[in-house]
Amino acid sequence: MNERPINSVLVTVPFPEDDIAELRRAFEPAEFILLRPNDGEGIAEALQRVDVAVHVWEVDDRFLAAPLLKWVHCDRAGLTQSARPEVFEKGLLVTGSAGRSAPALAQHAFFFALSIAFDARALAEQQASHTWGGIPGYHDRLALHGQTLGVVGLGNTGREIAALGRAFGMHVIGYTRSANVPDGVVDELLVAAVGDSIDGLVERSDVVMLAAPLTDETFHLFDAARFASMKPTATVINVGRGQLIDQDALIAALKQGRIGGAGLDVTHPEPLPADSELWDLPNVIITPHVTPKLADRTTRSVRMIVENVRRYRAGEELLNALRPADIFSH
Repeated sequence: MNERPINSVLVTVPFPEDDIAELRRAFEPAEFILLRPNDGEGIAEALQRVDVAVHVWEVDDRFLAAPLLKWVHCDRAGLTQSARPEVFEKGLLVTGSAGRSAPALAQHAFFFALSIAFDARALAEQQASHTWGGIPGYHDRLALHGQTLGVVGLGNTGREIAALGRAFGMHVIGYTRSANVPDGVVDELLVAAVGDSIDGLVERSDVVMLAAPLTDETFHLFDAARFASMKPTATVINVGRGQLIDQDALIAALKQGRIGGAGLDVTHPEPLPADSELWDLPNVIITPHVTPKLADRTTRSVRMIVENVRRYRAGEELLNALRPADIFSH
């Protein structure tokens, strides 16, 4: 492929000095414009002449209007707001930092699974009341070992989830839109692109973890019919995007006992309204779209950007590149 030069780059990520220095070296000899992310005037001026940007947030209209801009890296795990037809019409390359927090997100998913399996809410209430024992039916609860885990989406986070599931002794079924998944990641692989249905995963899983991106195809992937086909004891856990789930259908399924529980780090809308029924359902655990960060999260982002600088200049395919299939138009 033809090499692509980089003449000028705008950087707005608030990284530590050493990490900024590494980015500066990677982009040499290009002009390196470092600005605060809230410097609207400075960013507007820089966008008139840069051909690459490394931005802390997603693509907005300023970037779409930039006359020379060819590639934007958004230091975000998800690129839902950037996945617009105008991006592809302009021919703008957009990449993200998906995977920088994947191990933490996978642990977060299992925080939900373990909390629900061990009934952490009841145990916390018991500790607060200084009560020893006495939770009805506690000895009938099942640990995760030997259960079936369904992982929806086998990107960076989904693969980390699958690895943890197997470490916990679970049988792991994975569902993904393409077959680009290394061997041995899951025990059973279902691929939408070759006609596999998600139904088998949904019907057989004791725990379903959602780690898929939000696209037109995945919007309300879990609706009333999907919940009706789950085991009545099954748990659904969402660390992807809130709109993967039809929230009204989820509330109905939980209240009517059609599923056993839910762990939600994402909802729709966000913040979750104070009057949402989800807050008070006893079989639900909610976290406000926040996960403890990895000690090396920024380093992981920098490595992705540096590798993409090399790939961009060499005319190679970029890591975490936005594709037309990622468009979300709802």
